[in-house]
Amino acid sequence: MSVTEQETSVERNSLYLYLVCLVAALGGFLFGFDTAVISGTISLVKNDFGLDAVSEGWFVSCALLGCIIGVSISGKLSDKYGRKIVLILSALLFLASALGCMYASSFSILIAFRLIGGIGIGVASMVSPLYISEFAPSRLRGTMVSLYQLALTIGIVTAYFTNAFLAAHTAEIFSDSSAERIFSQEVWRAMLGLGAVPAFIFLISLFFVPESPRWLLSKGRKESATKILIKIDGETAANKELKAFSLQQSDGEDASLKTLFKPVYRKALWIGLLLPFLSQVCGINAVIYYGPRILEQAGFTLNNALGGQVTIGLVNVVFTFVAIFTVDRWGRKPLLYVGIGGAVFSLVIIGMLFHFGVISGPWILIFILAFIACFAFSFGPVCWVVIGEIFPNGIRGKAMSLATLTLWIGNFFVGQLTPIMLEGLGSSWTFWIFALCCSPAIYLTWKLIPETKGRSLEEIDVHWHKSHSQTST
Repeated sequence: MSVTEQETSVERNSLYLYLVCLVAALGGFLFGFDTAVISGTISLVKNDFGLDAVSEGWFVSCALLGCIIGVSISGKLSDKYGRKIVLILSALLFLASALGCMYASSFSILIAFRLIGGIGIGVASMVSPLYISEFAPSRLRGTMVSLYQLALTIGIVTAYFTNAFLAAHTAEIFSDSSAERIFSQEVWRAMLGLGAVPAFIFLISLFFVPESPRWLLSKGRKESATKILIKIDGETAANKELKAFSLQQSDGEDASLKTLFKPVYRKALWIGLLLPFLSQVCGINAVIYYGPRILEQAGFTLNNALGGQVTIGLVNVVFTFVAIFTVDRWGRKPLLYVGIGGAVFSLVIIGMLFHFGVISGPWILIFILAFIACFAFSFGPVCWVVIGEIFPNGIRGKAMSLATLTLWIGNFFVGQLTPIMLEGLGSSWTFWIFALCCSPAIYLTWKLIPETKGRSLEEIDVHWHKSHSQTST
């Protein structure tokens, strides 16, 4: 084969890698869309159904309860039946939820379909980054998994744009249409229902991607896995991956979740439990869910608040590219140090601005954007990268399910308690509490999280064994 032919082959393999990872990342888009679309519907649903603060919190957080259910079942299902089939299940749940919410005839039915959508989000939030982590070669794993977070942020900003557009224009466009109720009188139905479009695209696309090669290897389907690995990264790299996997299997790796509680994986367990949880209780989704309300308290009108929310979404997307271009070059730990430190500082300043009544002018929005930017290049993408790498092959699905469960538990409490804190404690103390909850992640990064850039998943597993041996002796 000539040099030109080799270069073409590499380009073709790279294109295949990116396309497959982008399809898997659509789960992140749906996650982001569903997370953010709720922000534009809260006040509308509250008015239509006469909700109090507790019911308002339940409308937001019921989907998060569904996420907890989805995550709880996704690890076992994905380990048993494969990553691909479980992603297809999540797409079906997304689709059913979007259509069900659009045509819900009562608040109870709306809640039921929000729960169904939440289960779909929970499944995708675990299996999508898991699939990408197992599919991508070591040298590009951080970048590929960061595509999931990028898709998530694009889903968020898409929801902001569609919410803002529907709120401003549909009364004119659909005033004489049979769809008047959905697109004009109760426009929140259209906002929630639009999620059916990306859900359908995700569902169809999944039929054209292969199964995770590492899952195939775990089931003894070496021939199928080998073909995929060669197509992704060439024969030499594929043989290296296969040899590393075989050596790990020959060491008698247990496929039970009990493995995670062995002393050798104790640090991995603590990272998996704490990093995702802290990434949520820092308050990121308080800004995503309740951004218009927070900005209204800062002196913005509703339309301007929605516009400010669009700006928040755009900053989230732009700064996620920082992680995509640097996470495999600079490493995971530097991004976490800078991003978490910046997030804590921004949260403290936001609380001070509210406390001293500095609500005129752009200052609160500026520091909210600074907080979003710091989260977008650190906590957001790097959390998914790290928890996708630190667990052993045999139990990665179950372990990531456990790790993602803590993320959704944190998210649930933030979604349920934020409106209560905003009413009872005020905006200043709400943001100071978020800063306090975010701070331990700096210590976690320093003491427990290893630098994993450039290491294969099997090499990371060897690291835990060596680290444990050195500690024991």
